[in-house]
Amino acid sequence: MKIGVISLGCAKNLVDTENLLGILNASSQEIVTSYEDAEAIIINTCGFIESAKTEAIDTILETADLKESGLKKLIVMGCLSTRYKDQLEEEMPEVDRFISIDEYKNLGSILSEELGVRIVNSYGKTPRILSGKPWMAYLRIADGCDNRCSYCAIPLIRGNMRSMPEDEIVSEAERLIASGVKELNLIAQDSSRYGYDLDEQLHLSSLLKKLDALEGAEWIRVLYLYPDEIPDDLIDTIKNSRHILPYFDIPVQHGNDRILKAMHRRGSRAMILERAKKIREELPDAVLRTTVIAGFPTETEEEHQDTLSMIRAVRWDHLGAFAYSSEEDTPAYEMEDDVDEETKQRRVQEIMDTQQEVSQQLLSSRVGRSERVLVEGRDELSGMYIGRSALFAPDNVDGSVRFRSEKPLKPGDFVTVRYTRTAGRNLIGESVSND
Repeated sequence: MKIGVISLGCAKNLVDTENLLGILNASSQEIVTSYEDAEAIIINTCGFIESAKTEAIDTILETADLKESGLKKLIVMGCLSTRYKDQLEEEMPEVDRFISIDEYKNLGSILSEELGVRIVNSYGKTPRILSGKPWMAYLRIADGCDNRCSYCAIPLIRGNMRSMPEDEIVSEAERLIASGVKELNLIAQDSSRYGYDLDEQLHLSSLLKKLDALEGAEWIRVLYLYPDEIPDDLIDTIKNSRHILPYFDIPVQHGNDRILKAMHRRGSRAMILERAKKIREELPDAVLRTTVIAGFPTETEEEHQDTLSMIRAVRWDHLGAFAYSSEEDTPAYEMEDDVDEETKQRRVQEIMDTQQEVSQQLLSSRVGRSERVLVEGRDELSGMYIGRSALFAPDNVDGSVRFRSEKPLKPGDFVTVRYTRTAGRNLIGESVSND
């Protein structure tokens, strides 16, 4: 059967999509990229915030139009399908089946019933099919979340945290490396809490040491660390490793203690500043990234200024800012959303303007340096290669390195690049030598 797959949302959702592709491939089904040719389409949705929900609904409706020209089956899975299943089944009869996350253990059987073809019932056990760049993969180490941030619906959708067994993670990493993956990006809702659900101990350092020992793992990056769960031994593990990048993705969300408490965030402004200082002292080349929320209910102008001063004090390399979005069934939903949209957007812009000043200073300080870069493509118009150093995470969330090389290069190669200038979020340079 010709089956098209559409993946929306975050990297964790992408891993689910790749597991779906794995069982379709193992079942000898034809995966097509031209949706007009598909007999069935499966959409993996996000349902985290309002913009993601809108994108998912629009995608479903647009895809449903293909039923007028030959599409036989439309199936929707993922976070939106889990969070609003009953409502969606009532309001969107054009969808043949909504599949919630807790049904994934039987995904093969469900698809077999809906599509009328045999799909193996081995979701998560059959090797997944990478859908992106073959030299980079996300490695999920846990699902769900035990944190109960007052604004976040993830625990309602994904459930409590469930850490994957260490040996299974290492085996998956070995398989990915054997297939040509050079960069492993560890993901979870809270990677720093890995293993805590098993024995109330943090096990991320232990896991990282085992992954670092694998031959062929050129780069290992950890995403989503909480500031109160970055112990000294984790910093030491990264400092003394061969392949673990000193990239600290720490979503702090705010710079004011009262708002942090209202958000149900553990830790404090002082802890954020102390951990950032400790990381910079131990790893001078460390990269610090964060996300913050503007316009949380009852946030005053003075409290907003605390976020701006925190940004200047930490000097984050990268930062993402979001206007608060009221999500039903979360504790914050019961709070009066008393910051108007215009004020939210102004505060977001002020946050990003402040961060741009910091980022530009930090980027400019790298001019003249030489760093290892992973090649990801080439701009045919300019002839410049495009890649990433340890400074930049995948999927263009941070920026990129653009450079010239007299020697032909191919995606997945590593090369040393000397930076000559900056351009927006990007570093510009010239290749020095191939590694």
